[in-house]
Amino acid sequence: MLIAHDLGTTGNKASLHDEHGTLLHSATVSYPANFAAGGIAEQDPDDWYNAVLEATAQLIRASGTDASGITGMVISGQMMAAVLLDDGYRPVRPAIIWADTRASEQADQLNERLGEQAAYNVHGHRINPTYTLSKVMWVRDNEPDTFAKVRHVCVAKDYVIHRLTGRLATDRSDASATNAYDITKGEWSRETLAAADIDPALLPEILESTDVVGTLTAAAADATGLSRDTRIVMGGGDGPIAAVGAGVVAPEDGAYIAMGTSSWISFAAEKPLLDPSMRTFTFEHVVPGLTVPTATMQAAGASATWINELLSPDPSGATLNALVDQASTEDAETDGLYFLPYLLGERSPKWNTHARGAFVGIGRHHGRAHMTRAVLEGVAFNLAECLRAFGDGGHEFDHIDAVGGGAASDVWLQIMADVWGATVRRRSVVGEANSLGAAVVGLVGLGMADDFSPARSLSKAVAEFTPDARAHERYRERFERFQGAYDALEPWMNQGDN
Repeated sequence: MLIAHDLGTTGNKASLHDEHGTLLHSATVSYPANFAAGGIAEQDPDDWYNAVLEATAQLIRASGTDASGITGMVISGQMMAAVLLDDGYRPVRPAIIWADTRASEQADQLNERLGEQAAYNVHGHRINPTYTLSKVMWVRDNEPDTFAKVRHVCVAKDYVIHRLTGRLATDRSDASATNAYDITKGEWSRETLAAADIDPALLPEILESTDVVGTLTAAAADATGLSRDTRIVMGGGDGPIAAVGAGVVAPEDGAYIAMGTSSWISFAAEKPLLDPSMRTFTFEHVVPGLTVPTATMQAAGASATWINELLSPDPSGATLNALVDQASTEDAETDGLYFLPYLLGERSPKWNTHARGAFVGIGRHHGRAHMTRAVLEGVAFNLAECLRAFGDGGHEFDHIDAVGGGAASDVWLQIMADVWGATVRRRSVVGEANSLGAAVVGLVGLGMADDFSPARSLSKAVAEFTPDARAHERYRERFERFQGAYDALEPWMNQGDN
């Protein structure tokens, strides 16, 4: 059997699979994140590792399996973090995670030195403060005593794998989300690192996602209860891993949306997609030889969680579903109410770390249900801009498969179908899609599968949400109003003290 771990923003979702990849059991272990004023978003890297230990123990207990029957483990992880380690491979400070936006000055410096378009052509991404390299520069510039101790830089899954095996490495998918990787050459960009004044020796070796990094150390074996012979497969970043979990392992498999804390729309391609307006970006796929052109927003599920925390009389209860149900009624028609879902700044297609959330058009008659629906619609409108960017490049999709926790909501998927004018299909595995994708990577890495094709049968489309023609026409008009609201507020956002 095989255990897959997915290190998300709010917790680690782990799953136990047999030799065919069939999901047997799952477990989730939560951990905190520090979101604070000034664009701060940090986590303790050891919380990730401890969550892997706890989830592994839970899976063994829940399945009643003999731990000796678990022959491998694979990791998927949140991307773009900066985990800074000393010469003993211990963190010198909390990890700066993907949502952190403090490094705007450093990103601007890189853009000036490299040129925005030239950098985009090399990395497949804009230079942006949400990526690893700018965050490393920020620590150097703002915490020099801390940076003096730094000998290694990695991302979330890499740190956990080092704790498990004693070997520090990364894979191409995560490397391609650092702003330090040349996607045209498949290696660290020495030109970019020189412009950043960052020593290339700080970065780990790059492996394939299916490579076996090693086996468990004695300490990790004791902590997990697994055999020291348990093989650890590298895995990859949660974006490309989610593509596998959604069955998108070849260009003909179409597009998918991942609906988690952040959200992204993506598809598989044979080469990077370089948008002339630099609205979208491209990761390396965990499937060798492929890429995953992507457009992402910072706060999708995060917006739904926020409105639930804000409006629910009992935040500890399961009240989000109740709010969403209210938002589905005819009485909840937003009647001119819009929500700009920029609680954490924004990446594609706006690329504005100063962007902030806003309700626009609030009337005295608007209540909880209206505000909740406006949030769901605001996320759908923002993702429609991502689809428009792909469409401008000749990539149109008649259906989009949905995974992630938000994909469990019929109401939200129908809103998305109506806004986009495209069929949205829920996959049979949604909340565990990332760990399922990691499991397929593990099957290939451990020699249990010849290729990634099992992903198509391990998760299938089980529900379809087709657009209502009248609703889509109404949403087309409202989409333009949504864009106009952002355009009108953008100058105010950019001069603010956020």
